[in-house]
Amino acid sequence: MLTGIVKHTAHNSATQQAPLAVITVTYSPGEHLAHLIDSIADATERDVVLVCADNGSKDGVPQQAAREHEHVEFLPTGGNIGYGAAINKAAGALAGRRQAGAIRDDYFLIVNPDVEFTPGSLDELIRCANDAPNAGAAGPRIEEADGSAYPSAREVPGLTTGIGHALLYDYWPDNPFSRAYRAGANMEVQRTAGWLSGACLLVRWDAFDAIGGFDERYFMYLEDIDFGDRLSRAGWDNLYCPSSVILHDQGHVADKHRPVTVPAHHASAYRFQRDRHPHTWQAPIRWALWVGLKIRGMLQLGRPSPRTRRGAK
Repeated sequence: MLTGIVKHTAHNSATQQAPLAVITVTYSPGEHLAHLIDSIADATERDVVLVCADNGSKDGVPQQAAREHEHVEFLPTGGNIGYGAAINKAAGALAGRRQAGAIRDDYFLIVNPDVEFTPGSLDELIRCANDAPNAGAAGPRIEEADGSAYPSAREVPGLTTGIGHALLYDYWPDNPFSRAYRAGANMEVQRTAGWLSGACLLVRWDAFDAIGGFDERYFMYLEDIDFGDRLSRAGWDNLYCPSSVILHDQGHVADKHRPVTVPAHHASAYRFQRDRHPHTWQAPIRWALWVGLKIRGMLQLGRPSPRTRRGAK
């Protein structure tokens, strides 16, 4: 149950402001959740309430975090309902408090439990969004372990680009289709993008409401691409803010659960393109996509993951 707002007492300067709601979807997050919670304390001078929308954790970590931290809340979703559906459920649970002014009604934050904020990064992300009234969502620079920037602000993949990227990236990462997919990959410049990574996303409540939140048909993968694309179609911007920096333990879950994650990724890729090619005359395109993605999925499951082949831990 959500237990109500308790002020984040580490930041007395923000006590006159309503807390910022932060939603993280948990599924046995292990030690990562504690690092996220610790890093938020230095990331903002504002009060926050962190809602763990829990999809069935077996490790007890989200429940323990809620017991140990007054500003952390545990919200069971009822099962492993998927990423987007869990965010929607948490957003719905916060609606009453938002209307009552008990949480901020301009923005809320979505963040993965395996993210760590750098000092001041959340305040900087809010500042960036405040300077862009048409930004429906704002995303930070996401740094890898070696300090390089993950390409978290990309163009929405069209049919040709998506197919070329899917078929060639594992064997030829710098192919022209993948380069096009990562168009605008200069991660040093503030700019708008087709979509932003859902690993950390500051979302304007009005924009979220306008498009009906996340599409719950996506169990995992591409829900952030679909979300960003629908924001753009509704007239909102996806704003990349490199002055805000976070760290992300990229891909650790996917590598451990590939029999689940690989089929899920391909199912989402098919759904995304199918929705954007719905006409009867486009049926051969949909059929070819379905067959091609099935074959690619079988090939991927038959060999080590790209991270393993690159020596990633």
